[in-house]
Amino acid sequence: MNTLWTKNFTIITLGTVISAIGATAMNLVLSFVVFDQTKSTFLSGAFGAISIIPSLILPLISSVWLDRFPRKPVIVKIDFLNGCLYFLFGLFSLVNGFQYMTYLLFSFILTATSSIYQIAYQSLYPHLIPSGFAQKGYTISSMIYPTVTIIVSPIASFLYTKTGIIPIFFIYALLLWTASAFEHFIAIKETYSTQKINLHKYMQDLKDGFFYLKENKGLKAIYMTLPIGQGYSEGSQPLLVAYFSSSPHLGITLYSLFTIFEFIGRTIGGVFQYRVHIPANKRFSLCFAVYVFYALMDAILLWISYPWMLINRSLCGFCGINSATLRESSVQNYIPDDKRAKLNAFMNIIYALSSMIFRFVFGILGEWISIPILLTSGALLEIFVYYGILYRHKKTVMTIYNQEY
Repeated sequence: MNTLWTKNFTIITLGTVISAIGATAMNLVLSFVVFDQTKSTFLSGAFGAISIIPSLILPLISSVWLDRFPRKPVIVKIDFLNGCLYFLFGLFSLVNGFQYMTYLLFSFILTATSSIYQIAYQSLYPHLIPSGFAQKGYTISSMIYPTVTIIVSPIASFLYTKTGIIPIFFIYALLLWTASAFEHFIAIKETYSTQKINLHKYMQDLKDGFFYLKENKGLKAIYMTLPIGQGYSEGSQPLLVAYFSSSPHLGITLYSLFTIFEFIGRTIGGVFQYRVHIPANKRFSLCFAVYVFYALMDAILLWISYPWMLINRSLCGFCGINSATLRESSVQNYIPDDKRAKLNAFMNIIYALSSMIFRFVFGILGEWISIPILLTSGALLEIFVYYGILYRHKKTVMTIYNQEY
């Protein structure tokens, strides 16, 4: 009987869950420890900004190799290597305590290895989903990190307050080694190039990837549009925190509840997406409607009472995971395998740049413009972009979203 839960898919899912548990805890406590030790928002901000630099450069550089050679060994080895790095850094911190520059260097290196891992993972993942189960497979994938985050974050916060960061280094190292051990047993025969790669061939491969994107109007429209939504989401988060913190009738506790309701919506949406097959010819129409609806919900969010805010976020969570799953499964199955790593790398870089730009711009504008007006204006700009680019090229975009796979 055909099933999604083959040996390969089960292994990659278990490995991803194990890795996500440690990543969620580690990212949270690292942000805590830098501020706790420096008492400086500037140093904390610089830590985050500098750490992200490798993810703007390495994905594209490594993508040519990842499109030519097997990806499974890269995933297995990087998980094992990162486990070793966390273990050794835990020992270092145990002896030397907190040193800002050393922690920054460590974070920089981990971002570098993890950015390569992410491209290899995204490019291998479609091969681990049985034919006909892409929608369900990507639904499971999109549910892992939100679910782990909502469960692990309070546990990690508690551990950090009780034990400090060093035991968490060792725990994460063990989790990464476990994930690597699981991933080692993935059974897949990957094709790879026997040609030696030189600088000329390397640059030609990059040009071929960009030329493919340039000539494919539907894919180009997707790559131009979705980073705007991603950037808005990233840029609005600090403003939402500031708005809730500064509002006497709200506060951080209600903000936490606010995020939980969004998670509940995502969970229900994930179950719906897993159990209900969306016909191929309806996917673009559904996704486009969700993009516009989500932006409208963002536009009215801070103008409604708190109970309606909770309903707003629940609906966004439900709709958002459905559109994200359909988009990811459609795009990844559409891109040729020999160009998937390059185009995923390019998209990840655009996402990162968009997030940085929106955070920076929203942060500056938030000093002079009221947060509700700023977020509403940004959301309305999103809708304009969706209609101006995505809907305008709907015929070519539909060939991607509405394909059979």
